[in-house]
Amino acid sequence: MHIGYHESTSNGLEGLGTEALKAGADTFAFFTRNPRGGSAKAIEKSDADKLNALRKEHNFASPVAHAPYTMNPCSADPHLREYALDMMTEDFKRLEFTPGCFYNFHPGSHTGQGSEVGIDLTSTLISQALKNVDNEIGESHTVLLIETMAGKGSEIGRTFQEVQQIISLAEEKYGKELSSRLGVCLDTCHIWDGGYDIVNNLDGVITEFDKVVGLSRLHAVHLNDSMNDLGAHKDRHQKIGQGFIGLEALVRVINHPALKNLPFILETPNEFEGYKSEIELLRSKYN
Repeated sequence: MHIGYHESTSNGLEGLGTEALKAGADTFAFFTRNPRGGSAKAIEKSDADKLNALRKEHNFASPVAHAPYTMNPCSADPHLREYALDMMTEDFKRLEFTPGCFYNFHPGSHTGQGSEVGIDLTSTLISQALKNVDNEIGESHTVLLIETMAGKGSEIGRTFQEVQQIISLAEEKYGKELSSRLGVCLDTCHIWDGGYDIVNNLDGVITEFDKVVGLSRLHAVHLNDSMNDLGAHKDRHQKIGQGFIGLEALVRVINHPALKNLPFILETPNEFEGYKSEIELLRSKYN
């Protein structure tokens, strides 16, 4: 089982790996910069090299880097869209220091323009960011992941159909298939809050995802319980087994044949000891 949690980069890149090992993890997630935005801290190559060596030594699964929450690819404000484009392009270049990562991002909020416009704008940004990366560093070692969303406010990506529309339009604008460079991160809290019943119909939800998006696009899972009932569209994560999804359903998620070999990332409201306990619990339930 490949499992980790969302860690702080306060102790450097190598610290991400050493802390993960202490928690019994073999992967991790981290923000590429302050989650509320701003400039990114300079990367020391020696620090990155130590992390890469540790990942190789302990057979880590691919880590999942996370873009800041303030990055809105489909804002109505063109300056904010430009800011998002610059941020994504820069993050791709920075992730070359730690090859083999996924880069996860929220597809954005259309801010009153309508989901169709939002989907179009986000797909444009993805295409342009990848073209920028191609021009500046060549084809990146990082795979971009669209996160499934809960549908709070004017969020796009609230349905599998919207996620697929973003992917299809991005490929159309880029000019060729992006199957090796663009995928999906499925968040259990988000899809539950979005109306997908993974408690009573996990097989049906996975089948629908496969028909609409394709399981070949699914590269990571954010494993979270939810403070809200099915279809609430609120996105409030809960500790494993303490929410409306429940431990039994989440154990079925980690053991589902289509999911069980993916990296699972905990984003539950915990500190280190809480994450360590959840990892131990989930490992004990993994078949």
